[in-house]
Amino acid sequence: MPSPKELEAKFWKALGSDRTMMLGLVGVDDGHTRPMTGVFENDSGPIWFFTATENGIAERQPKGDRAIATFASKGHDLFATLHGTLTVDTDRAVIDRLWNPFVAAWYEGKDDPKLVLLRLDPDNAEIWLDDSSIFAGIKMLLGIDPKQDYKDNVAEVKL
Repeated sequence: MPSPKELEAKFWKALGSDRTMMLGLVGVDDGHTRPMTGVFENDSGPIWFFTATENGIAERQPKGDRAIATFASKGHDLFATLHGTLTVDTDRAVIDRLWNPFVAAWYEGKDDPKLVLLRLDPDNAEIWLDDSSIFAGIKMLLGIDPKQDYKDNVAEVKL
């Protein structure tokens, strides 16, 4: 049974390797989310998203809007929903620090007029760990209730 702190650490580790989140603004476009690549530092927020001016979220130029982001690890053994504040960030030092070859492939350089940097400051999350889905299927076949294994694998954490 992992503690909330352990689940939070697992989340940051998984996000660091997988990076893709579904990001949307609360109460906008019926909660429509878009796949975005998140970048963060030091196993904590904020989470940064390089995007283009044509992106539906960037077009709204968020200034502290409430946002929701969801995440599923590649192995589908960890899931998370984050809530926080989303803003456009123009800090050149952040762009320089986070710039990498994967981001560069999408833009004409750091001064590309279509480049927008979004900053998600998460304040809370719910994280689910599903490290035994194969075993759950076996337990069900044997007539054992698998729910007990999952009840302690979820935590609400402050980020």
